[in-house]
Amino acid sequence: MELCLLSRRKGVFMKLTFIGAAHEVTGSCHYLEAAGKHILIDCGMEQGVRKYEMAELPIEDAMIDYVLLTHAHVDHSGMLPALYAKGFRGQILTTIATADLCSIMLRDCAHIQMQESEWKNRKAKRHSDIQPHDPLYTMEDADGVIKRLVPCKYNHMVELCEGIEIRFTDVGHLLGSASIEVWINEDGQKKKIVFSGDLGNIDQPLIKDPIMTEEADYVVIESTYGDRIHSEVKPDYVADLARILQETFEAGGNVVIPSFAVGRTQEMLYFLRQIKAERRVEGFPDFPVYVDSPLAVEATDIFQRNVTECFDEEAMELIHNGINPIRFPGLHLAITGEESKAINFDYEPKVIISASGMCEAGRIRHHLKHNLWRPECTVLFVGYQANGTLGRALIEGAKEVKLFGEVIEVRAAIRALPGISGHADKDGLIRWVEGFKKKPDKIFVVHGEGSVCETFAACLEHEHKISAYAPYSGTRFNLLTGEIEYAAAPKLAKKKGHAVSDVFTRLLAAGQRLLAVIRKNEGTANKDLAKFADQVNSLCDKWDR
Repeated sequence: MELCLLSRRKGVFMKLTFIGAAHEVTGSCHYLEAAGKHILIDCGMEQGVRKYEMAELPIEDAMIDYVLLTHAHVDHSGMLPALYAKGFRGQILTTIATADLCSIMLRDCAHIQMQESEWKNRKAKRHSDIQPHDPLYTMEDADGVIKRLVPCKYNHMVELCEGIEIRFTDVGHLLGSASIEVWINEDGQKKKIVFSGDLGNIDQPLIKDPIMTEEADYVVIESTYGDRIHSEVKPDYVADLARILQETFEAGGNVVIPSFAVGRTQEMLYFLRQIKAERRVEGFPDFPVYVDSPLAVEATDIFQRNVTECFDEEAMELIHNGINPIRFPGLHLAITGEESKAINFDYEPKVIISASGMCEAGRIRHHLKHNLWRPECTVLFVGYQANGTLGRALIEGAKEVKLFGEVIEVRAAIRALPGISGHADKDGLIRWVEGFKKKPDKIFVVHGEGSVCETFAACLEHEHKISAYAPYSGTRFNLLTGEIEYAAAPKLAKKKGHAVSDVFTRLLAAGQRLLAVIRKNEGTANKDLAKFADQVNSLCDKWDR
């Protein structure tokens, strides 16, 4: 393997391997090798039921030099602490706002991982199951990887290393979200590849519309809604939401909104402030709104720290007029567990906004347990629900669900606000593609359910005359020759079993990191290398029993 790595460094080697979010919506991750460096674009967590098996990285995690992060959502950032746990010590470059958001979101992810592991172990103990359930990573891993974050400004050229420059461009999906332009210059050969990240919907509250990119040789584009149009006529979100509140409050119920703590929660607060200011809910002018998510509370503060760079003209006009666009009378922020529990023992009709947005974890599951069985209540979905999630099951008409070991009958109204999405629809994706002055040589379609990836790729090919391809995980593309070197076939995901003991996994990761450190010290003075070798042998002598 060492000889292989050496030969790659000596020649031109520009290759892209698709790892995650290939014919899937979550788990975004792409591996780029160029200029002798190993680079990941995103390192996301899979959510919901995985249909296809995800390919392994072609190198050890500890060998990754850089991660380029498009935005903070966990399906793009959530496995960064796991990467750190396996020996990664490189830099993570991202926008300023994304770095701020990741500093809280990754800790929150680690907290959830550790909580769920503890709950599973208690449950296993009651059933005499001795196999340990270990978290994917710990709070120490989250803290460690957060220290690797390197904040970058929008629209500024950044020299990543010799031969590679990058630039982050606002794409209006989330505070700090970006497409990433990558220029590669290796041995006189030049190529440019653009990763769209998640492209935003136009005319969203708070944040700016997506900015176009003018040129690229290759493009990797998401396709979450690549087969549909949000609405022929732009919905009136404020009127629709006010109508749902009016109907539910008059029935004596609560409106429970499962919402992503970052982005969607702040948008809902924006709409609710306007509804209250315009007194659109008759008979309930002072209805209470509870944000029950410590993460959402912290994220809201970060939104307010990044207004100048990220907020759109409408939000900035409110600020200039002395109006906080996401704060208002009657807003309650629940931080502690006691404050969260008290919400459902207050019988006044109210709005409850809680994470997670797909109902897979967090406090929202407690609120569903207390409200799903009540016919006077409404559960309102305001974001994408991945296949296999509890949110998707409710949207598709589940009559009962299981929460905390208890079967709950679904009697509440299950509603969704049409068109309220942080993702561009098919027209928005096409609009971004058409922003390129010259058609890219090839577009790779990712981050969509299998049929959607294929449909959108076919649309680009046949309707817009652009070479497009929807890769499966493991597909490898040569950026220099423009050829697909390996077209991976789909592999159906296997049923998950117990994980290997976390302690031994960390030991293996430490070994991988040691190998990575050894390789990176090639060319160091012989005296220092000899000392290093003696230290390694001494450690081996101690443990080689």
